[in-house]
Amino acid sequence: MSSKTHPRLRVAAVQAAPVFLDLDGTLDKTIDLMAQAAGQGVKLIAFPETWAPGYPWWIWLDSPAWGMQFVQRYHDNSLVVGSPEFDRIREAARKHGIWVSLGYSEKAAGSLYIAQALIDDQGRTVQTRRKLKPTHVERTVFGEGDGSDLAVCETAIGNVGSLSCWEHLQPLSKYAMYAQNEQIHCAAWPSFSLYRGAAYALGPEVNNAASQIYAAEGQCFVIAPCATVSPAMSELLCTDPGKQQMLRVGGGFARIYAPDGSPLGTPLPEDQEGLVVADIDLGMISLAKAAADPSGHYARPDVTRLLLDRTRRQPVVFRQPSEAEPASPETVVASPEPAATPARQPIAA
Repeated sequence: MSSKTHPRLRVAAVQAAPVFLDLDGTLDKTIDLMAQAAGQGVKLIAFPETWAPGYPWWIWLDSPAWGMQFVQRYHDNSLVVGSPEFDRIREAARKHGIWVSLGYSEKAAGSLYIAQALIDDQGRTVQTRRKLKPTHVERTVFGEGDGSDLAVCETAIGNVGSLSCWEHLQPLSKYAMYAQNEQIHCAAWPSFSLYRGAAYALGPEVNNAASQIYAAEGQCFVIAPCATVSPAMSELLCTDPGKQQMLRVGGGFARIYAPDGSPLGTPLPEDQEGLVVADIDLGMISLAKAAADPSGHYARPDVTRLLLDRTRRQPVVFRQPSEAEPASPETVVASPEPAATPARQPIAA
């Protein structure tokens, strides 16, 4: 018998539409879904990309001038970390004893970011992160994250990491996560209903495959929530037949995958709201790792290595004046001996 016990828990991926452009309404729905999940014994629930207050679909449908009608409302309904609205989710997590991975549009001063928060079952914020590189026209709305946002958190339920949408098509970002011994991965996606039939790369086949490959490649469990486009969202955004064709109602393809890539739980019809639920056993990871650990025994750091800069970047660094000025930056102190050659590692942090 094994001398080590591995966490076993029930997890859920959300498939639903937010109360679009309504932060308070979306948080009400978030808390309702958390309560439903907790009632089913779920210990970790994951929400889609920019779940609160919804994904800004207008950026894909028309000109920037047309989309300006939504900009102020989107800013006003984006979530501020540490705000009373943010604390509502923390309190609900504590009340229901459930871990939460929340996707949201983060408002920080005058800028927005595609963000994810991990909150534990005591209501404590374990991590907040930002998407490193918004995709295509998302860059007209959102700013960028930095290397500090590629982090896996060691927790009581396992090593948990998160990425959003097409971050799952960034090989180096994925490898940075694998190298931190990620065990549970929250892969947040918006609806797969954009440009259906015209842009295959945006559809469910490719993007669910990205989640599935992440599971098999990183030998971890992947919880992949996916939002839907509601009829109310379509009525607001799709004001003519052309837009209705570009963004269809539905598009929900929430999934959960095991470390060998096998699907878990029962998928829902793409226009149906609910939870995809599965029981996971982190002990399965050892079986998958035995075959191929990409940043361990299956790596070749003598051939290829990743340099990960985890420095948090700030646009302004405030410096307080002091009586004793430091030494001139031009001063160079030579080392008396050459530094030793570092051991080769698959990832250099």
